[in-house]
Amino acid sequence: MALPLVARAQPSTRTYRRRRPEATALYEVVRDNLETLYGAIDDGALAVKLPKHARKELEAYLDCGLLCRGFARLRCACCPESLTVAFSCKGRGFCPSCMGRRMCATAAHLIEDVLPEVALRQWVLTFPFHWRARLAHDGALLSALTRVFVDTVSDLYTSRCGDGAKTGAITVVQRTSSDLRLNPHLHVVFLDGAYRERDGELVWRELPRLTTEDVASALEATLRRIDRHLRRRGGLPASDGLVDADQDGGADQEANLVASAVSGRTPPAGPSWQRGLPQLVGKPLALDKHLCASMDGFTLHAATRAGAQDFQGREALLRYVLRPAIAQERVEQRPDGLVRITLKRAFGDGTVAVDMDPLSLVARLAAAVPPPRFHTVKYAGVLASAHRWRARIAPERPPEKPAAQAEEPLEQREKPKRRGVRRLWAELLARTFAIDVLACPRCSGRRKLVAMVTDPKNVRAYLRGIGEPSDAPERSPSRGPPYWKSTVLRRKALGGGGDDDAWA
Repeated sequence: MALPLVARAQPSTRTYRRRRPEATALYEVVRDNLETLYGAIDDGALAVKLPKHARKELEAYLDCGLLCRGFARLRCACCPESLTVAFSCKGRGFCPSCMGRRMCATAAHLIEDVLPEVALRQWVLTFPFHWRARLAHDGALLSALTRVFVDTVSDLYTSRCGDGAKTGAITVVQRTSSDLRLNPHLHVVFLDGAYRERDGELVWRELPRLTTEDVASALEATLRRIDRHLRRRGGLPASDGLVDADQDGGADQEANLVASAVSGRTPPAGPSWQRGLPQLVGKPLALDKHLCASMDGFTLHAATRAGAQDFQGREALLRYVLRPAIAQERVEQRPDGLVRITLKRAFGDGTVAVDMDPLSLVARLAAAVPPPRFHTVKYAGVLASAHRWRARIAPERPPEKPAAQAEEPLEQREKPKRRGVRRLWAELLARTFAIDVLACPRCSGRRKLVAMVTDPKNVRAYLRGIGEPSDAPERSPSRGPPYWKSTVLRRKALGGGGDDDAWA
């Protein structure tokens, strides 16, 4: 099998520069407001509770990428040049660096080890607004609804490609919208066709032309099946989906945080002020879009497709569905004390950026962290690990090297391709950014790992020697009441009221 174009990037003159998260706006917001959020919760000013896993993720993010928390040391084999690489937090909620690495590694694994060279199509299903708080923490319910949806679309492929045909899908659960409001929704990448077994061989048939009516039929069938499922399990009352953080009175503080992050209208995860463009009268509705349908608060979109020979497009599609919740370059601290998140794409109402209080942003980050054992990537159909056809359609392993080549010097041996998600940091940098981090910039030598420095005394001594800070940036102490930097929220907290429209 030929390697994808992105995997065969040409050598680049770019050199590796260590990232410095402490200099980014997102890091500064978390560092300067985390203790204030803790203090507001402890004082009872905010009737919410931060889950243990969310606290752990926020704390770990403040140590991610800092040399003073430990590092790996690489040294050139031909000269004294060395490189230090800080450890990461391995977060799975919002850390842009760790989630970016997970995105690139998983996409590479899927392209090289799982997906056959066939066309891929993305199906995106979003849920009604008042369901989102429930689905954000009820992993069993979300998994059940995911199976219903995947089975429904699989039936569409089977009916269009013939009896006995089977397709496969990879589901990625994205937990937030681009403004970081809590919004669990499904990105499902289907093989855009189906396999049939004929005379002991698997034969691929691509899906005939998909129409908007097909998408609408799939959505209607999905809603019917979801309704039957919910009736069997007792239903999903509207009151279970959304809890008003102002009126709950602290009965369920963790639910208050989730509900606030869903609505984006009430503290602690709101409000936010949208910065948009002037609107045109008569803007077409979403129902008029190609391969897009909506019904009862659900929306289904299936217009994104990557062809079988579009290697770059296929991997770009997978990276998109696996993307981090937030990008560091889209966060900006404003002179008025608010934080602005610039959207990659404008909302349907013209919104291009959202301003919010720093405490609101930290609360949304906490709500974005998935609970333990909440799986965000799922496989179905012929791509499921237990399916008997998966090994037959998966890309072939590269041929084994002859035994005569086993005596080659270690530096000249070609590394065997591994199967699995875990990939070396240097390999991912070369694949994604065309940066050979192991190449020495001073000579033609290659860097090698020589030490993993974790002892605090050794860390401090080494960092002092190379002129790097040996202590983590100090967190800002908790601010006193009314805690907020937003003037609207400060007036409301102090009993001064405020314009109701400002909470939109």
